[in-house]
Amino acid sequence: MLAVIRNFFAARCVLEVETPLLSHTIGTEPQLAFFTTTYLLPSRQHTLFLQTSPEFAMKRLLAAGSGSIYQICKAFRNGESGRFHNPEFTLLEWYRVGFTLPQLMDEIAELIAALFYGKQALNGVQCISYQDIFQRHTGLNPLEFSYQDYCAYAQQQQLSEAVVICQHDHALWLDFLFSHMVQPHLGANALCMIYDYPVCQSSLARINAHNPLVTDRVELFIKGIELGNGFYELTDTEEQNRRFDAEITVRQQKNLPVAVKDQRLLAALDAGLPDCSGIAIGLDRLLMVLADSSSIDDVLAFPVDNA
Repeated sequence: MLAVIRNFFAARCVLEVETPLLSHTIGTEPQLAFFTTTYLLPSRQHTLFLQTSPEFAMKRLLAAGSGSIYQICKAFRNGESGRFHNPEFTLLEWYRVGFTLPQLMDEIAELIAALFYGKQALNGVQCISYQDIFQRHTGLNPLEFSYQDYCAYAQQQQLSEAVVICQHDHALWLDFLFSHMVQPHLGANALCMIYDYPVCQSSLARINAHNPLVTDRVELFIKGIELGNGFYELTDTEEQNRRFDAEITVRQQKNLPVAVKDQRLLAALDAGLPDCSGIAIGLDRLLMVLADSSSIDDVLAFPVDNA
């Protein structure tokens, strides 16, 4: 799998890079839990963070003029363990300078086809907007939040715990209902790409130029398994800073661990991030699908319980 990926990008002159796994800052998204460690120096100590994604550092390289780049690396997320989760996992992340989101989606389809070649045939590629697929399976409009309608639907589907978990948080409602009622139906022996996610669900994607209620974000699914998350990347420094501040406020309200805003990323955006699209794909999950395995532990040499 790794050899096919590296050959794929070498043929397209996309540069392989490495960025730090240990950093002074971390992403602010409230739904992500992270690991911290203490860096001891003779006269002081610092808190450092294991990265949940190499995204911020890779964007600093893009702003410095790297051109299109990719990386295969470890990433870390706290509190994640189960059939599809291990706290330490492998990511493929790549950025294509000058690509729109549809162009990136075309390249994603080409890479997936190369990985599945000679193993098991996928029945084509399905591209569906978030609004269309959400309404198809729930009857609810994901772009207009109605607490009463969402609660009524949850009760009807015997998902009453959603009312307690999600309360008046639109993004949480969408995550909950999507994972329970929509995702299991996606990518039945095919690559399914869901695009145009609601604004409340996209921290790092641009707002769509034609519809301010959605962002230029895509997610990948095969056999109901989420494999990747991509964006037409946000380049507006002020907008990114505003989103960081809003997420930090949510973290404070929920008494979540403090996330340190990445000022170096903001400086890189201010210096000029080129127009680009990028995506991160979980390679352990992808290998699960390629190997027709039922658990991520089946494709890890050392899952966390045996690490």
